[in-house]
Amino acid sequence: MDIKEIQELIRFVSKSGVSEVEIETKGFKLTIKTPPYRRNGQSEVQMVHAVQPAVAVAQPVAIAAPVAIAQPAPQAPAAKPAEEAAHYEEIKSPMIGTFYRSSSPEKPPFASVGDEVKKGDVLCIIEAMKLFNEIEAEVSGKVVKVLVDDASPVEYDQPLFLIEPH
Repeated sequence: MDIKEIQELIRFVSKSGVSEVEIETKGFKLTIKTPPYRRNGQSEVQMVHAVQPAVAVAQPVAIAAPVAIAQPAPQAPAAKPAEEAAHYEEIKSPMIGTFYRSSSPEKPPFASVGDEVKKGDVLCIIEAMKLFNEIEAEVSGKVVKVLVDDASPVEYDQPLFLIEPH
C-alpha cells in the first residue's frame, strides 16, 4: 500500500462517518480511527498506527571446513623483541599518506636493511595530497628493519624504520 492509497482511505473514512477501519495485508497493518466528536459537521480523522514489520530474509549458509584459531603468544617472548627494539631508533611518519621506498618504480630504494645512513639522509617518500615529502633520518646509524611495505598507506606517527644508532 502506497501513500496515495492511504490518503484516499483517510478521506473516505472522514466522509463516511465510520469510526474505525483496520486493513491488514501480508507484512502491513493499518488502523484508522475517528474520534467520537465532530468539528464543523465533519469527523476528524486520526491515524492511530501503521505497522510494517521487518521481513527476515533467509541467507544461504555455507558450511566451512574447520579453521585453526590463532592463539595469542605468551607474554614473555613478546617482551623480548620489545627489549631488543629498545636500543633502536624508530623513524616515524610525520603525516598520513602513501609510503614509497624510492622516487620511482625503476629507481633503487633510498634505504635498505643493512645500509649505513647519516642524519639528514632521505629514507623514503610519503605522498600526501599529491605532494611528495622526503622523510629524512633523524640519527646516523644502520638500517635494521623496514617496517612498511612499498606503496602502502601509513598513519601519522606510524613507525617506518628501525635504525641502530652509532
